[in-house]
Amino acid sequence: MRATLRWAQADFRAHRGEALFVVLASAGVIASLLLAGALFGYAANPWQRVFNQSHGAHIWLHTRAGADTGALSGVDGVEALSGPYRTTATTVESRGARAGVTLRAAPAEPPQTGRPLVGSGSWLTAPDESPGPGAGSVSGSGVGSVVLETSVARALWAEPGDTVRVTGPDGAPHLLRVSGTADAAEPRYQPGGAAGIGWVLPATLEEIARGDTGLSVGLRLEDPGDTDFIVQRAVTVLGADRVAEVTKWQQARADAGGDDRLLGAMFAVFGLGALLAAALAASGAIGARVRGQLRDIAVLKAIGFTPGQVARGFLVQHLAFALLGVALGTTAIALLGARIPGRIGEAAAVWQDLPGHTSLMIGIPVGAVLLIAASTGLSAWRAGRVPPVPVARAALPSAAPMTALGKRALGVRVPPALVLGWRAAFPRRGRTLVPVARLALPLVLITVALVAWSTLDQFRSRPAQMGLAAALTVRAEQPAGPSDAELEKTLAAVPDIEAVHPGAEMAALVPGQTGTITLRGLGTARQPYPSAVVEGRAVAGPDEAVAGQGLLDLLGVRVGDWVRMTVGGRPQILHLVGRTIEPESGGRVITTTLDALRERDPQLRPAYHALVLREGADPRAVSGALATAAGATLEIRETPNPADRLEPARGVIGALIAVLALIGLIELLTLIGTGVRDRGRDLLALKAIGLTPRQIGAMIVTAAGLTALAAALVGTAVGLLSGTWLVDTQGASSGIGAGIAQLPPLPVLLTVIAGAVLGAVSAAALPATRTARRRLADSLSETL
Repeated sequence: MRATLRWAQADFRAHRGEALFVVLASAGVIASLLLAGALFGYAANPWQRVFNQSHGAHIWLHTRAGADTGALSGVDGVEALSGPYRTTATTVESRGARAGVTLRAAPAEPPQTGRPLVGSGSWLTAPDESPGPGAGSVSGSGVGSVVLETSVARALWAEPGDTVRVTGPDGAPHLLRVSGTADAAEPRYQPGGAAGIGWVLPATLEEIARGDTGLSVGLRLEDPGDTDFIVQRAVTVLGADRVAEVTKWQQARADAGGDDRLLGAMFAVFGLGALLAAALAASGAIGARVRGQLRDIAVLKAIGFTPGQVARGFLVQHLAFALLGVALGTTAIALLGARIPGRIGEAAAVWQDLPGHTSLMIGIPVGAVLLIAASTGLSAWRAGRVPPVPVARAALPSAAPMTALGKRALGVRVPPALVLGWRAAFPRRGRTLVPVARLALPLVLITVALVAWSTLDQFRSRPAQMGLAAALTVRAEQPAGPSDAELEKTLAAVPDIEAVHPGAEMAALVPGQTGTITLRGLGTARQPYPSAVVEGRAVAGPDEAVAGQGLLDLLGVRVGDWVRMTVGGRPQILHLVGRTIEPESGGRVITTTLDALRERDPQLRPAYHALVLREGADPRAVSGALATAAGATLEIRETPNPADRLEPARGVIGALIAVLALIGLIELLTLIGTGVRDRGRDLLALKAIGLTPRQIGAMIVTAAGLTALAAALVGTAVGLLSGTWLVDTQGASSGIGAGIAQLPPLPVLLTVIAGAVLGAVSAAALPATRTARRRLADSLSETL
């Protein structure tokens, strides 16, 4: 063992440059994996991220006026209070959209506990202060301004600088300027369900409510596990008759739980792939160093080292390098990760407070070290089998003989660098597949990420193909609203509306009455609704319907089956003729025409009208035009788009591509260095027969470019297939349905391929220049 350690120390002194590259490669790989983990946590836990950044409250108590909320600070287990804040229920209108909003009186300085995170615009300003940057061009004091929670602002199409109409408890309208939008770790706004949140100054609330207010107070707990117990204590302290509503942090987290699961499942695949690619890159660097020391190993064998001693020496040495690299990478991310500019640095800063941070900070390096150890053990075992006679190794052919096609190419004056570069890039089948496969793995993951990106863009650019043909829905306020004929006349007067489809929805009991589904009648037999049918066909006859994947899975039926359900105590039997992409209600929706529902209930009236807009029309402008034409008699809503919930994934995918590109660069540098070293005797022979240094360098660059080209073609092809399967599988499991995957545009794929080739050529330029300048005398040792 002593001799093994002394040799390892002497080898380190003799090859410091190679050892430094192995350590830096391991550090870069671990840093890339940890950054990828930070990005995954940042995107897959949106509620937890907001809760930690805002120092959120675990419990919100909504009480009637006069409750002694100050006594809550003395309850055991309560760490801090947020508020109390005076509140009032209002209705807010903007661009024809209407939403219920609970206005909350807040100070000009955001609170420390339960602090809203302003995403755009600015916070409320006191009357004697001027609005901050991004607060809009409307002049005036902070009185008369409001900050809207992000989900309700999106439902109202409200942006900083807009003016919204607020109707208070007394029915009097008020105009408020939107000074900003903010995120809060509380339940989101749900149309027809939970009200949204808006923050105003106390003077503004007093003007709107005129004393008709309640109170809201947030409790941040020392132990979140005591939530139910603290709720009981708080209600006892305040009095049950004083508490109107209680919301707990579990409710808010469950509200965003679907997004967490969707993003988490998608990024888990990326994480496993990135871990494998990173481990291969690090182990490849170690294996290349082992192959570069075959001559030294032969000498050790000749002086009496056993195969076991050689294997143990390499294993101990390179494990030490790997551990040092892992420690450097982990330390760098822990100390400097938050200082990286852009989304990556923000994710690294927030990640430290997210659940699972410690386990990932330990698990990722440990997992990488185990994979590197397994690969190093294989390389060390191969090192122990090296023969002790170097001449025998030199006598073996290093490459396959020149093929007839190669000889013919040289005969027709094809540049020798191109022919020899092709021969160097693809020497033998086994030696060709391994480097191409290793370099293709990061490109596969990059292509999968691009497929996910393109699918998100598809929801935005072509919503009709994603089951979102209607951009707006209109409901008439009854009984003061217009009749169906008057409403259709009003809608027909708006030029940007292409089609109007009357609709109605109702709950239906499934066979066995073990659950409910949504039965939707939309469009008429004369003008059916343009559903996004991906299997079967659209509705074309009586008693025909299409359904989402979630409904097919729930009932265990397929396209072509007949489905029986119960609606209002009456049976409804429909023939499933197609499967559609259905983003709503987890895909548990069956859609037929309104005429089919009227056969069961002739008195059925449309509950709403779905509006299909002309291409290029702005839904906000159309909503504003409808509000102007119909006054306050219409309730206009934007069709929810799943892309809104997945918006954080867009920036994370871009950062993930950068991390995978770094892993691919490390792999590329290893392959180039290994190729130059393995072809050392070939280069010596080529110099001897008269190739110039420029031709030698061009051959090395050409070989690297061709290897990268082959890897890019394989990687993008496999990535397209894998990405399509992954997105469609996730869509099917979420109930939306398979068929949503969208391939990236051809120019984007060509850019990826060109970037890989140009990166390889650039990375090979320096090794090629150094190799071409070596003299014959410097290369004689390569014959051993």
